[in-house]
Amino acid sequence: MIIAGVDEAGRGPLAGPVVAAAVILCPQGIDGLDDSKKLSAKRRAALEGLILTQCQVGIGLASAEEIDEINILKATFLAMTRAVEALCAKGFDPAHILVDGNRLPRWRWPAEAVIGGDALHPCISAASIIAKEHRDRIMIAADADYPGYGWSSNKGYGSATHMAALATLGPSPLHRRSFAPVAQHFFDL
Repeated sequence: MIIAGVDEAGRGPLAGPVVAAAVILCPQGIDGLDDSKKLSAKRRAALEGLILTQCQVGIGLASAEEIDEINILKATFLAMTRAVEALCAKGFDPAHILVDGNRLPRWRWPAEAVIGGDALHPCISAASIIAKEHRDRIMIAADADYPGYGWSSNKGYGSATHMAALATLGPSPLHRRSFAPVAQHFFDL
């Protein structure tokens, strides 16, 4: 039975997309998988390379505009659906999906929500790593396009540097205007 793990990165930041990954592990597995938040950046990068070369991976995004339009939960589910659809487009239609968290998207695949799944199931751990690394690269690139917010270091989270820049520069096109720290100060923009 083909089982995919699904996880997301970027639900909490004030800017950028939410990114989800769906991963079907290779038969031999990958040693050292864990929740991406528990791994060093160097270890995550090394594991990402192994996952991408040895496993089947689908990545899905929901933009800041989509987040503002439909809310962060629905946008997260949209990104997850897009990630699984990307796997299917490669010819890998999972028979079952394990999703990190306590809620599931409404989709056609049999699935199970697993609280703390990124530390329990290697396929979810792999998805966690892929989603985080992919999103981090997006935000580092966005830092060059929209300098001043410190996204290469804070990845869009509401750090002191980011909040100070938001007060000075105002929101960029990548800011989630529906999020309170952005909306309360820039509601008329």
